[in-house]
Amino acid sequence: MAHHDAEEKLSELLKAKHLTISSAESCTGGMIAHTLTLRSGSSEYFKGAVVSYCNEVKMNVLGVNKATIDRYTVVSREVAEEMATGVKSLMATDVSVSTTGIAGPSGAMEGKPVGTVCICAASKERCVSRCILFSGDRASVIAQASEMAMLMACEVIETA
Repeated sequence: MAHHDAEEKLSELLKAKHLTISSAESCTGGMIAHTLTLRSGSSEYFKGAVVSYCNEVKMNVLGVNKATIDRYTVVSREVAEEMATGVKSLMATDVSVSTTGIAGPSGAMEGKPVGTVCICAASKERCVSRCILFSGDRASVIAQASEMAMLMACEVIETA
């Protein structure tokens, strides 16, 4: 599925169900927010984003617990989940997505090679998180992770 298809599916679902969405992005640097706002009328469902590139912003703005980062590392499902629930609360949206990972070409951690991205999609009812190893260069990892986050948001909406 192309990037555009994931965005189109998500946008249509949000509109049909009268839901709002927000994003908390680290390694995707705002690409999810950018992609969603390319569509005319997106202000109907997209409320805002936090690009939390550094840990201080994850903790001070999104409310990620320092103990969670210390225990699981910043590239973890646990941090992605706290980012998603934090931005959903901050923006008062029905749904949220988050990304935290290593887009490359440097930054690999023990057990977490370049291309590892942890993604979470959360709604009032569900929180789905996954760590996925994407391949390709930095831009490709960012694009793939953004697409996956939007598809995961569709998943939590459809199974609500």
